[in-house]
Amino acid sequence: MSMCGRRGFLQSAGLTALSIAASLTINRSIAADENQAARAKEIEAWMDAWMKRDREVVGTLHLGRFADPVYFLLKPITWKPNADQAGYPTVTVPAGFVTDFASIPRAFWSLLPPDGLYTYPAILHDYLYWMQNTSKALADNILKYGMQEFGVGSVKLNAIYEGVNLGGQGAWNENRRLRETGEKRVLKAFPDDPRMTWNTWKKTPGNFE
Repeated sequence: MSMCGRRGFLQSAGLTALSIAASLTINRSIAADENQAARAKEIEAWMDAWMKRDREVVGTLHLGRFADPVYFLLKPITWKPNADQAGYPTVTVPAGFVTDFASIPRAFWSLLPPDGLYTYPAILHDYLYWMQNTSKALADNILKYGMQEFGVGSVKLNAIYEGVNLGGQGAWNENRRLRETGEKRVLKAFPDDPRMTWNTWKKTPGNFE
């Protein structure tokens, strides 16, 4: 092959290689753009669905505590049923509600630290067990739904649910007895002494709604 022929061949081959590389680059760019556009649509659809869905829980959890391990809400919290939970009421726990998580059987208290995922639904459950304006079974189911919404693991969730389902009747009955004797559980005034105990505070009727 002559020098001119070789030069022409190399130039032609080079141009072909450049053309192939450019084509691959363009195709990869198009594919990347398509993937990015598809991902953007997925994110947009997810955000749209999230914004339109029923909001199950409302209100950041703010707790105060007596010297003994008894807590009270500083702000109200709310649970709302989803569309597929027909027959379940919206539950709002008022600021000042006193909770000791006693609606959960004592064997499970170690699973319910005040700063755990379960605290919010446990307070809802305590409130429903105290007020008793729903059935016990409904209150137990709301605890289960609340734990699902907070991402509690299925093993722990099922253990706690079965615990209240089978062992919560004693707490239900005790709350009824305490209400009938005049005990209150919604504070009108909050203690400002960190040494104040619940047992002392609850003896003053003016501290309650």
